[in-house]
Amino acid sequence: MASYSSYSSWPFFFFVLVSSLCMFGMNISITSAQLSSTFYATSCPNLLPTIQAAVGCDASILLDDTSSFSGEKTAGPNANSVRGFNVIETIKTQVEAICPKTVSCADILAVAARDSVAALGGRSWVVQLGRRDAKTASMSDANSNLPAATLGLSGLITSFSTKDFTTKEMVILSGSHSIGQARCTTFRSRIHNETNIDAPFATSLKTSCPTSGNDNNLSPLDATPIIFDNTYYKNLVSKKVLVNLQYRNH
Repeated sequence: MASYSSYSSWPFFFFVLVSSLCMFGMNISITSAQLSSTFYATSCPNLLPTIQAAVGCDASILLDDTSSFSGEKTAGPNANSVRGFNVIETIKTQVEAICPKTVSCADILAVAARDSVAALGGRSWVVQLGRRDAKTASMSDANSNLPAATLGLSGLITSFSTKDFTTKEMVILSGSHSIGQARCTTFRSRIHNETNIDAPFATSLKTSCPTSGNDNNLSPLDATPIIFDNTYYKNLVSKKVLVNLQYRNH
């Protein structure tokens, strides 16, 4: 496996995160059709191996701003956080080459998330297919629907419950923090001002994330940032987590 310094985990974290965000139901085009794991068996039989090779919701988050709407890419919860759009665009191009105008970006995201988790050591699962893409996007919807990093436990439970998620399902989804990194600006206050954090852990981060400056310096979200495992949850118990949102989940 490639070393951490040479391996970019952001695209993989993006797939998992975006799939979670898509579940929040923003701009979803509702149809009466039921999802099926064999939805493209006839219309695009080579879809799954094509996506898997490239990896090694409604996809409204992928839409760029236009003259008629401001999209979700630069919404508060997504700005400087969600990345890897170019990877999805590459996969979409390859899928279009074998099955023009057939497969939705929303389904590509869902399959890519599954393949990314499996590629990084997590479990695989059967993906139900047949989603439809949105034709518009809304920064306002993203800002109002996505849970803010400043929410406490009760706020998170409420936010997820409005989308029909149980508390247990919310905690499971938070496991996507097993992969990726966080910017200094998102955890500076935690390591310098809060007490509900392991002291040696906080001290180890203060050089790269001082009280001012170095906003874009990155630190891993857990101790195994390129492996999809349960280290994130172990770090929660030991109070060795970067972002206060994660600690409040515990």
